[in-house]
Amino acid sequence: MKNERLFEILLYLIEEKDTTATELAEKFNVSVRTIYRDIDSLTLANIPIYTTSGNQGGVHLMENYTLKKTHFTPEEREDILLALKTIQSIPSSSSDSALKK
Repeated sequence: MKNERLFEILLYLIEEKDTTATELAEKFNVSVRTIYRDIDSLTLANIPIYTTSGNQGGVHLMENYTLKKTHFTPEEREDILLALKTIQSIPSSSSDSALKK
């Protein structure tokens, strides 16, 4: 469960770039403290996520970050591709660019 959430947080940050811990906690139905632990886990895995405080603060993914294929096993890559193809079948989905990547 945690690994799935970590991956989903990473994908969310790749898409959105900036968010807040509160927003992530609500989205994934966990506490803000759990989100901060998840951010620590992702940082330990060399994912360039950082947080800022203040009015414009939040959780950020370093600009120009992309996932490398080496982060995934061949089975995980197949699962991701299958998920993207499934999403592509939804009429309002704009997953074409993600599928090409």
